[in-house]
Formats: sequence, C-alpha cells, structure tokens
Amino acid sequence: MLQAVADTPPGFVPSPATVPPGSAPSGVLVLLYGHEGEPWVVLTRRAWHLRHHAGEVSFPGGRREPGDADLWATALREATEEIGLDPGNVSRIGRLDSFVTVGSRSLVCPFVATVEQRPELVPDPVEVDQVLHVRLAELTDPEAWREEVWSLDAAFGGERTMTFFELPGDTVWGATAAVLRRLLSITVMGATAG
Repeated sequence: MLQAVADTPPGFVPSPATVPPGSAPSGVLVLLYGHEGEPWVVLTRRAWHLRHHAGEVSFPGGRREPGDADLWATALREATEEIGLDPGNVSRIGRLDSFVTVGSRSLVCPFVATVEQRPELVPDPVEVDQVLHVRLAELTDPEAWREEVWSLDAAFGGERTMTFFELPGDTVWGATAAVLRRLLSITVMGATAG
C-alpha cells in the first residue's frame, strides 16, 4: 500500500540535538487498512475536557515515557491506551519525516503501520472522544482541503504553509494535517508511479 515510505531501524530515538530544548520527542501512529476496496486511515477526536487541544482531531500518540524502548514503542503504547488497538495485529511499514510543532515545539515522529482489516477500536474516554475512520480519497477531494501561509517567528523560518482538511463536523489542522499531507503526497506519487 505504501512502498515509498522508508523505514528506520528498530530503536529509533532522535539525537538530543534534534529535540527542541524543554520538550520530549513524541511518537504517533498513522494506522492504515483496506476496507471496501479502498485505503482508510484511523484518526481520533481528543476528549473535550482535556486542558490542551481539546476536541481536536489527531493521530493516536504522545510523548515518550521512560519505559518505552523507542518511539515506535511509544506510538504503539499510546494507540493501545487511547483506542484499544491490539499491537499484535499491527505491521510497521515505515516512518514519515519528523518535524517540530509550531505550538508546543515538540518533535513529532510519525510511524506508518497497517492492519489486515478494519479494526474494532474503543476510545478511552479519558483521552479520546471518538475514533474516526477516514477514506484517503475523502482527504484528496479538492473541496476537502486548503492551504494558508502563516507568518511565524524566525525559529520556524518566518513563514510556514499550513494545511487544513474539512471532514464532516471536524477541521483537521496543525501537526495532524501536516502528517496527512506528507502521507498523501507519498501515496499519490506512489499510485502515479505504479
């Protein structure tokens, strides 16, 4: 499904020089599966009572904890906690480019993985309001996405292109939209080349 996604060796942990001061790296899981002849991706809507990013659409994931062997382990642990994903059913494909978020300035490392069929997932209400199953084709619809150029401080080059995806009842933006944009650029290029 995503042959163009390069993988990293197990045990991937960014060097301290790549992690912004005062922040820890995070691992997020970009979970794909085939259903009804099309590729789908799993997203979550964060719980509304959370202090940060309440109600926003995101990937399962979070900050690395001391017991995590690497950031892949972080992404799997967080997906298990947040949406009840069985890690034994997950096949790792690779890792998308890491990047630093604008708001929290944390380093996000997205890992791409697949499951054989549409997974039965149960959101943990402490962290997740709803699990969202989204067709990739829905995200590539020209009516569903847009880009804006935002002025940022010099640490981020002064300007950054921000992507937005409009889903029924949700606007996906920020780090989640950046990861989706990268994922879609790879899958679309791969489909064109194939």
